[in-house]
Amino acid sequence: MKKTNNILSFVPNFITSLNILSGCLSIVLAFEGYLVFSAYFIVIAAIFDFLDGLSARLLNAYSELGKELDSLADIISFGVAPSIIIYHLLKKSMGIESLILNFNEIAFYKILFLSSAFIIAIFSGIRLAKFNIDTRQTTSFIGLPTPANAIWIASLPLILNYSEYSFCDNIILNPYFLIASVILSSILLIAEFPMFSFKMKSLDFKKYKIQFIFILISVILLIILHLIAIPLIIFVYILLSGINNWIIKDNK
Repeated sequence: MKKTNNILSFVPNFITSLNILSGCLSIVLAFEGYLVFSAYFIVIAAIFDFLDGLSARLLNAYSELGKELDSLADIISFGVAPSIIIYHLLKKSMGIESLILNFNEIAFYKILFLSSAFIIAIFSGIRLAKFNIDTRQTTSFIGLPTPANAIWIASLPLILNYSEYSFCDNIILNPYFLIASVILSSILLIAEFPMFSFKMKSLDFKKYKIQFIFILISVILLIILHLIAIPLIIFVYILLSGINNWIIKDNK
């Protein structure tokens, strides 16, 4: 692994530090009850996560420190922060005002439901640990990337706040929907399922056509459905990854 010794070598790590800061702010805002702003900071953290990798490639500023720092940042921003959002949505869906003040009055199964929110953090940690030791994931991913999973979870409070469709509230604030989301997300995070990445070295359409097709579909969905499109975009990402895997396998 090549290293640069000039001041530019610190740029990716500085951007990663902004990812950590964004994740911490997301956690604080979620605990204070500002789930919408918490969701925004997860999205901001995802932007910094993209930029630190991009800057490392452009500046040839790779380092073992940067690799480990990136994973530590991601567990905060894309593991713990989305878990706390799910935790608060579960509280709201079950009509729990305060777990601490009403602990003795809350049914045990509801406490288990609330605790299940942090399964996301656990499986995100496993996903990131696997990524660090898996040599197959240099140009693509095995399993759903933690930023993608976190963004889809972050979309839930945004949809609740901005969507004009009342059925969205009924779905998102259903505890069984939230528990199912936790289970599905956890499975996808560690699934042995190759997914394409955006580590593009050029704008060659023939070489990166699956990425460009995904971007086009995502833009169209966002224009038509607005925030409701975000969960669909994650589904499209998984679907196109499956199609891409089939094409690659078929061409071998």
